[in-house]
Amino acid sequence: MKAFQANLAKLEGSDTQVLGVSVDSPFANHAFAQQNGIAFPLLGDMDAKAIKAYGLEKEYHIKDATMVSARRATFLIGKDGRVIEEQVDNAAVDPTKIVDACQLKKAGT
Repeated sequence: MKAFQANLAKLEGSDTQVLGVSVDSPFANHAFAQQNGIAFPLLGDMDAKAIKAYGLEKEYHIKDATMVSARRATFLIGKDGRVIEEQVDNAAVDPTKIVDACQLKKAGT
């Protein structure tokens, strides 16, 4: 999230709206944003509908318990609703590919 915050001006300058989505509550997202200097909206998907719709469910096994949560992912979605670019798991941490795709889209290539 911090890496996307650091690139926020470039992304928004490319007519891009940055949103974060997590299974956390709005209160937890607000606290996280304040603690980490995140200025873009963080949305709560507490019922995991978005996670399921994008195929991002992942089982985590912690001691004797199994928990379903979300894999980390980044999507660039066009104004028509289609996914233009997607990064999942470790690749989703670095926004370079998404920033570059936004810059190319802005340039019309």
